[in-house]
Amino acid sequence: MSEHMQLSLALCRIGLYTCFRALCCKGPPPPRPEYDVVCIGLTGAGKTSLLSRLCSEGSDGIVPTTGFSIKAVPFPNAILNVKELGGAENIKKYWSRYYQGSQGVVFVLDSASSDEELEAARNELHSALQHPQLCTLPFLILANHQDKPAARTTNQ
Repeated sequence: MSEHMQLSLALCRIGLYTCFRALCCKGPPPPRPEYDVVCIGLTGAGKTSLLSRLCSEGSDGIVPTTGFSIKAVPFPNAILNVKELGGAENIKKYWSRYYQGSQGVVFVLDSASSDEELEAARNELHSALQHPQLCTLPFLILANHQDKPAARTTNQ
């Protein structure tokens, strides 16, 4: 065989081998990083509805969380393990027991709530911001129920 033919065959073999390795021998994709997030807010703020929406679950029949629930929220590049804590008065005193290991905080408030409820939410937010296990973490403050007529603007 001529040298050109041998070189062409060698290049074809290398190309086929490379394609075979790329298609057949990839192995499992690398695992997505997981982050632990705590979701807090007063009763009726919409924490459960938010998580149901993020998990692409139906919003029919949502009931207030008594105690806590944990949901894994998948995103293309990461997974958020969200601990949703109930917002009732008798449950709020236990919130701090669930803070350990959290890497972020979602604080949900009802933007259409009364002035008194908004003040209570503000007090809970300030308590969370000052808690030693949360004060250095990123916070997302979500003003929920923006579709209601009595909803406040983000500046308010």
